[in-house]
Amino acid sequence: MSIIFVFFILILQDLYEILLRRAPSGAAMEFYDFYTGQDFDSYRFLGAHPSDSGVTFCTFAPAAQHVSIIGDFNGWTDTGMGKIYDGNFWECTIPNAAPGMRYKYRIYKKDGSFLDHADPYAFYSEVRPGTASVICGLSDYHFHDEKWNRSRSASYNKPINIYELHFGSWKKKTDAPDGWYSYQELAALLIPYLKENGYNYLEIMPLAEHPCDESWGYQETGFFSPTSRYGTPDGLKAFISQCHQNGIGVILDFVPVHFAVNDYALWKYDGTSLYEYPSADVGVNEWGSCNFMHSRGEVCSFLQSAACYWLREFHFDGLRMDAVSNLIYWQGRPERGENKSAIRFLQNLNQGLKKRFPHALLIAEDSTAYPGVTAPVSQNGLGFDYKWDLGWMNDTLSYFQAAPSQRTQLYHKLTFSMHYFYNEHYLLPLSHDEVVHGKASIVQKMNGGYEDKFPQARALYLYMYAHPGIKLSFMGNELGQLREWDEKREQDWELEDYPLHKAFHRFLRELNHCYLTCPALWELDSSREGFQWIDCHQEEACIYVFERISDSQTILAIFNFSDMTRSYIFTCDRIRTFRLLIASDMTQFGGTCDYPEKELLFRKKTAEFTLSAFSGRWYLLD
Repeated sequence: MSIIFVFFILILQDLYEILLRRAPSGAAMEFYDFYTGQDFDSYRFLGAHPSDSGVTFCTFAPAAQHVSIIGDFNGWTDTGMGKIYDGNFWECTIPNAAPGMRYKYRIYKKDGSFLDHADPYAFYSEVRPGTASVICGLSDYHFHDEKWNRSRSASYNKPINIYELHFGSWKKKTDAPDGWYSYQELAALLIPYLKENGYNYLEIMPLAEHPCDESWGYQETGFFSPTSRYGTPDGLKAFISQCHQNGIGVILDFVPVHFAVNDYALWKYDGTSLYEYPSADVGVNEWGSCNFMHSRGEVCSFLQSAACYWLREFHFDGLRMDAVSNLIYWQGRPERGENKSAIRFLQNLNQGLKKRFPHALLIAEDSTAYPGVTAPVSQNGLGFDYKWDLGWMNDTLSYFQAAPSQRTQLYHKLTFSMHYFYNEHYLLPLSHDEVVHGKASIVQKMNGGYEDKFPQARALYLYMYAHPGIKLSFMGNELGQLREWDEKREQDWELEDYPLHKAFHRFLRELNHCYLTCPALWELDSSREGFQWIDCHQEEACIYVFERISDSQTILAIFNFSDMTRSYIFTCDRIRTFRLLIASDMTQFGGTCDYPEKELLFRKKTAEFTLSAFSGRWYLLD
């Protein structure tokens, strides 16, 4: 009996090792969670994991007839992989494989044909046009951002001023297509620039590996692989660590909606539609890429693990999730109905990330009127912290594009946002999407000729930063860029040699710092008590007046968006003192008005303002 009992125990031990297998990293693979879409750690098990005994490769390919590993370590010839667990996973250990070596999975279909695929869970990839994965383990890189991490918060009562960046075209070492700065090199240039210009957050357009520069990173092939264009994963970690040491948060643009159609990547990975919908009607989107099948638990676990990977392993402070409307509705079209599976995925993703990273900022790019995008999942919301206010962006830009004579009819385009603003938590974006594809740069959008555009652009930004909501502006906007953004070229830094552009940049720098240091502009952003219209019925004059309020200060914001000088009388219920904080028409910003260094207005119960054309001012009230 004792022998039988011992034999039985040994069998149970073997089963346990199968059911809860230990990856080289020491993480346990929870197969049930993986299949049901509850896993956030599958990258610790799947992929390539170096150890003292070599490198263990593991991939999920349930429909494959056979899978081999090929790479630098075996002369790119087949080394067969064995089935583990339920036969849907393939694994082998290569003793002579080592970090830095390239590899792929050769996946045979039922008909005997095969395709060589990059590893969906690879942590590194070779530089395009190469398509192989590169062995790279989860490093033990030591961050130096403990102080920053202790100070992080996802609260709504702090200033968040975001500089949106495309890593490869902010500045370039050469004009060559691959003349990029590395992660470390750009840190030395970018961080001082962000601090000087008053940006406390950086949002980087997608860094996951992608084959086509023109996709800007939105057509991805390596969801766990920081693009090798700019260096190594540790180089990116060093970049983020340096940002944190300088008080700058870093947000990553994350794409949980679709993936590139390249046949070496996720498309028909095991010979079937493993990651994508099998029907083109819902499987292929307007960008020509494949939609993830969020009704499949393994796909949800893949994406959740990727999101978790960037936050945990790289210390990103948040994720901006692309094209959320295409998750909420089939193909992003409300008339086709809600995609219930994708909505559940978003809820589970955000809830799971918040459980693991309470201070992470989760931001939705969503153009729909779907309710509760920033409401808690417990209240049937999607669980985001912020939603892009694309309605505000479209209304505001169309107003400033219009001729001054038309603005009386368009007056309420600038008041409408406050009718819905408190339904969600909003971010005000002037992003990369607004300065490409024939839309013109922000300054170029302004009505009129060259010299007329700058006072309007200054007034636009002053209005934007006074309006409730956190802020985002794309690189180059601060230079008064005239041409549209091109991912192949760096920004037009020579514009700083032109007086109007230099003055415009000076204005935005001053505006940013003013925003960061004035609690009235952000402390009660999410509360109706933080904003009050003083006058929003000056249709003929195109004048707007409102107050921003906090516990410690009140700021009066007053704007004249017409093309002529206007007078405005502000009536108070008590004697007030007005101290000028900033005016868009100051001479040092390219305007025509000289103000005393600290202009003070004292009146009984009224204050009369003379407002130049296309101008705005902020006053600190007693």
